[in-house]
Amino acid sequence: MFEKGEYVVYGSKGVCQIEDISQIDIPGVDRDRLYYIMRQAHSNKGTVYLPIDSTRTVLRPVMSREEAQKLIDEIPSIEELDVPDEKRREVSYKEAMKTCNVRVWVSVIKALYSRRQERQAAGKKTTALDERYMKAAEHELYGELSVALGMPLEEIESYLYDHIEGK
Repeated sequence: MFEKGEYVVYGSKGVCQIEDISQIDIPGVDRDRLYYIMRQAHSNKGTVYLPIDSTRTVLRPVMSREEAQKLIDEIPSIEELDVPDEKRREVSYKEAMKTCNVRVWVSVIKALYSRRQERQAAGKKTTALDERYMKAAEHELYGELSVALGMPLEEIESYLYDHIEGK
């Protein structure tokens, strides 16, 4: 069980901070059940509720500062996401994002970056699908790194590029 004040990664909501753990009084909701009451770390989209005994969604702690640094060091060696079938591209992206695994998010970003470069070299635009998943993967990865490293979200991308290029 997580504690009040902790940062967690919650499914597609991204990084959230647990504001309270209590019963909630919302029509249609089991009032005897305990809920995590959370606020998204990088969004003002309102309050997020999750039963503490839920097993339907990934809920995990945000990585530590040390784990974040280790991940950044490993980025050059993380393989791109393999999308063997063009027709299943979106399914591959969706499944990868649902894992809530930072290394998988990196593999998605790397695959989409390579695909963007290939398309541009061929005189083609990046597809809307690729752009959507690139933004989603970057949002998830950068949001978690921001909290883990104690850095503003808007500085994470340049921090990553500087660190990786310095290797």
